[in-house]
Amino acid sequence: MTVKELSCIQSGVPTARYKRIVDAFAVEIRTGRLSAGTQLPTHRDLAAREGIAVVTASRVYAELEAMGLVSREQGRGTFVRDLALPPGHGIDQHALTADAVDLNFNYPALPGQADLLRQALRELAGSGDLEALLRYQPHGGRDRDRAAVATHLLSRGLDVTPDRVAVVNGAQHGLTVTALATLRPGDVVAADAVTYPGFKVLAEALHLELASIPVTLTGPDVDALDRLCRCRPVRAVYAMPTLHNPLGWVMNSKVRRHVIGVARRHGLLLIEDASYAYLVDSPPPPLAATAPDITVYVSGLSKNVATGLRVGFVVAPRERMRAIERAIRATTWNTPALTAAIAARWLEDGTVARLEADKRADATLRQTIARETLQPLEQLAHPASYFTWLPLPDNARADRIAATLATSQISVSTAGPFAITVNPPQAIRLALGSTTLSTLADALTTVRRTIEDDVCR
Repeated sequence: MTVKELSCIQSGVPTARYKRIVDAFAVEIRTGRLSAGTQLPTHRDLAAREGIAVVTASRVYAELEAMGLVSREQGRGTFVRDLALPPGHGIDQHALTADAVDLNFNYPALPGQADLLRQALRELAGSGDLEALLRYQPHGGRDRDRAAVATHLLSRGLDVTPDRVAVVNGAQHGLTVTALATLRPGDVVAADAVTYPGFKVLAEALHLELASIPVTLTGPDVDALDRLCRCRPVRAVYAMPTLHNPLGWVMNSKVRRHVIGVARRHGLLLIEDASYAYLVDSPPPPLAATAPDITVYVSGLSKNVATGLRVGFVVAPRERMRAIERAIRATTWNTPALTAAIAARWLEDGTVARLEADKRADATLRQTIARETLQPLEQLAHPASYFTWLPLPDNARADRIAATLATSQISVSTAGPFAITVNPPQAIRLALGSTTLSTLADALTTVRRTIEDDVCR
């Protein structure tokens, strides 16, 4: 049945003609009769087929796009989106079956970490201050916990006093309290055109406007950022200089100095996300080390220790700490003392440093497997990162590839959740840290073959 035939059988309250066509397309897409990746007629062809004006055909496609049913790509056309794929992460992510291979999320773990937790709980149970953990804690964390973080940060090239550290419920919470303390609804925040999805979700929740910074193979286009600031009231820049998720770059010293120069010239706040910085040996100094007066540094222990620990930290200029702590009070009062105490012990006794070294080695091995298995596909990745970005050939479709992989019980992410541009690039992001090494190699082989098959369609 054609769209025109479907539109003719609508009944009930009279509806504008273009609305009937929209509804008919929606039925076709949601029932699967128009499959993911199908290219729809051009605006002119649709107008001729349905007997409507070209401007009305454009309105049809615009409404379908607003409903999340199609994506329009400049110079390529309009395509049906895969409704089985999540538009984002977290609560938008469909549950995976027990036998599925998760190449979408990273939750890297090493053998023996459960034993470390058992031992830490035993030690806490025998400590003299156990009862204190049952009470409210200072919003920014106990002095011991803040001092442990400050000492740990020396290994990241960041020398700060404990009073500039706040302990939070993971890096995502750190980004949230940073935004609450420093930004207001309607503020413009510049971010890389492809960036961390969690910050996109946060910006939407707090009604912040994200302005796109074009990206290169080695970092953001800082000259474009400067031009953006000259024509838009940019308030802050969200950056991942070490290590970018998902593109895998590490900004060199020259680019970092350029970013700081633009920030000072335009009075910007720098929000530095260092969640994956532990994977990089001897990177250039953090932005927060070079420009401590205009930078808020956010990181945590989810990736380098365990995702369930939910302990992170924020380092901010001293004059911003009161606002940061008030934001912590408003969102959670304090990070749970039990997990903060475990984190502090592991920071102090070297457990975190050992886990970081082991995970760097693990990530390097996984990246080697990915590089060898995925050849000859183009890959963008740091040699010690837990993720790989695959730009696709011109005739390949990311949503179609992801849907095909889903039928093989392999979950991957398209560029959609990472992109803040209108038209996401055709790319696949692979998380390498959430499955066994043998399963990883087999899954990546399937990914490569699926992409090659899609190119040949």
